[in-house]
Amino acid sequence: MKTILAAYSGVLKGTGSSILSSLQDLQSALWPCSSRMEKHLQVISVLQWVISFLAMGIACTLLLVYMFCTDCWLIAALYTAWLIVDWNTPKQGGRRSSWVRNWTVWTYFRDYFPVRLIKTHDLLPNRNYILGYHPHGIFCFGAFCNFGTEATGFSKKFPGIKPSLATLAGNFRLPVLRDYLMSGGICPVNRHSIDYLLSCNGTGNAVVIVVGGAAESLHSAPGMNSVTLKNRKGFVKLALQKGSDLVPVYSFGENDAYKQVIFEEGTCWRALQKRLQKMLGFAPCLFYGSAWGIVPFCNPITTIVGEPITVPKIEDPTEEMVELYHGMYVRSLLCLFDKYKTRFGLKESDILHIQ
Repeated sequence: MKTILAAYSGVLKGTGSSILSSLQDLQSALWPCSSRMEKHLQVISVLQWVISFLAMGIACTLLLVYMFCTDCWLIAALYTAWLIVDWNTPKQGGRRSSWVRNWTVWTYFRDYFPVRLIKTHDLLPNRNYILGYHPHGIFCFGAFCNFGTEATGFSKKFPGIKPSLATLAGNFRLPVLRDYLMSGGICPVNRHSIDYLLSCNGTGNAVVIVVGGAAESLHSAPGMNSVTLKNRKGFVKLALQKGSDLVPVYSFGENDAYKQVIFEEGTCWRALQKRLQKMLGFAPCLFYGSAWGIVPFCNPITTIVGEPITVPKIEDPTEEMVELYHGMYVRSLLCLFDKYKTRFGLKESDILHIQ
């Protein structure tokens, strides 16, 4: 307060030098407040996404059921009717919104960690692509920020390319959450949805698949450099069937967002996690972050989009052909990791483990 009063009295003196120095004092007095406010907005932006992903679908389902028991039953009935009519939209390209993808809240989300997107090669608009994203982490913050929003400028860096981040199909059976996800260009990770995007939606489509999936999230921890890829070959076969180029993508720092209690193989807790993973489609991880346990640590996440691997169209590829292109993809991912690892906090001796 004293600094602000001193700045104000300096302004009243009227000299040019005193006005300049007074404005500088005033700015330095007010800057900490604005900086703290910006940090609060960043935390809120990340927290709303985490809570939305975890609870929005269930909460809106319960609310819809409750509304049928109230005077608002007509609204619930109309929405349910719309839900039935619109049921297949997620499988048919979804309903993305440029307005939602450009919300200011996503810039705060980006700056919290911060998240960066680095382009290494062009993606041609006359081709379709399957981007393999690694690693999964707990919430795929890098994947969502880079491909589910425009916060890091994907459309400017890759003009003519439309990204579609694939996530659990079960999310699109939940009211309101399905519309929220579709507005960001997020689609179900199932055969019908990806077939449509790569076969019936023209060119310039980039389907982003988090290859390691739920199994990989169980190994997510700070300093962990491993991906579940050795036996994941379905996306390669799909790329061959559609003639879509494969692009490896690696996010440094994705595993540093949360700490996790990792149970040893063979323990009853790990067996329970795997059983629930098969039943629910996702792995229930025991993780914790900075504030309230649910806010992630603000460690940088840098996503590198690698060089496309040109893939021919073969409607019925042999196992040998799938193995060939899977091997090419693995080698390309390893080269991408080794080329950039020392630039983003890792040592030259660190290696990427393929599980």
